Amino acid sequence: MSPTFWGVLLSTEAEPAAAAERDAPEGERAPKAESVPKENSEGQEDLAAQPYGIPGKPLTRGPFLFGLVGGLGVLTAIAIGQMVVNSLSTIILVVVAMFLAVGLNPAVETLQRKGLARRGAISIVFAGVIVAFALFGLAVVPPVSQELTDFVAAVPGYLNELQNHPTLRQLDAEYKIISQLTTFVTGTLGPSLASGIMGAGLVVLDSVFTTVTLLVLMLYFLGSLHTIKDYLLKLVPSSRRVRTRAISEEILTGIGGYVAGNVLISVIAGVLTWIFLSIAGVKYALALALVVALTDLIPLVGATIGAVLVTGVAFLQSAPAGIACAIFFVLYQQVENYLIYPRVMKRSVDVAPAVTVIAALFGGALLGIVGALLAIPVAAAIALIIREVVIPRQSQA
Repeated sequence: MSPTFWGVLLSTEAEPAAAAERDAPEGERAPKAESVPKENSEGQEDLAAQPYGIPGKPLTRGPFLFGLVGGLGVLTAIAIGQMVVNSLSTIILVVVAMFLAVGLNPAVETLQRKGLARRGAISIVFAGVIVAFALFGLAVVPPVSQELTDFVAAVPGYLNELQNHPTLRQLDAEYKIISQLTTFVTGTLGPSLASGIMGAGLVVLDSVFTTVTLLVLMLYFLGSLHTIKDYLLKLVPSSRRVRTRAISEEILTGIGGYVAGNVLISVIAGVLTWIFLSIAGVKYALALALVVALTDLIPLVGATIGAVLVTGVAFLQSAPAGIACAIFFVLYQQVENYLIYPRVMKRSVDVAPAVTVIAALFGGALLGIVGALLAIPVAAAIALIIREVVIPRQSQA
């Protein structure tokens, strides 16, 4: 017979079988040839195509799995928040050190333009900061320690005067005031003062350690400021890198100008206060002037705090000196607020006065004095980004 005959015969025999397989229920159909795993002569599966076996079914996306993943996400967020809260003091220290490094960078670049290497310029600026801290300590610590020494030496005399007072003698004879006071001092006040002195000593040591750490971090940030900027710019897409560099340089320039201007205003306040206190004959004029200069760095309330402290010390010496100090500080704050501050700050931070006050209030509420110090340059940076990025993008929409 011809091959054509055998082909027709085979096709006619295969069609009923195929039709029967199609008509059979799904569970009774024979498995396809390719779905059946091949077996060798020893009865083992050939897993060349699947070396780790056939994958199983995926996990059921039920409510239990969804709740488990959501709970793990919540726990992770809580853990991250707890870590941030526990390390908040360190974060603030690093931010303040970077802020001071950016503020001192214009002085370093000024020395570089005069021919000094950057390392030498950083050394000179850092030495100036150390000298300023040392002068502040030398001006404030000796008067305070001398006043404490004089007070401790005068306490026996005060007690003798009290004992010799006739009214107090009569009251002591009736109510035993001296004996009760002695018992209170030796039993309650003495241990409280001892624990308070130890606590004050620990606070002083912690302040010294924090100051040293701040200075070291500031030195490192000053030395690697350009490296940090270049590294952060690499995270920006290359098409936006030039514009981002220009905006970031303007922000850093504004921060540096703000720090320099704030320091200049504080120096002016300290010098004028020292001149006035020296003329008025107030004791420890240099130490009090340094206190005014330091508190004047705090926006909004710093000048008032310094004025109140110095005026109170002057009142302890004499009433006329206290009245003269009060008048001086009221007049000087008007001059500083309406004449010195606008002229010094107009080239550093371009922020409306209302925004400055609001930013300082929010910064002080969030992070205290540090937040008030950082709030104004941060507000200036946000205003610059809105002006250069957000508004042009909204105009094109």
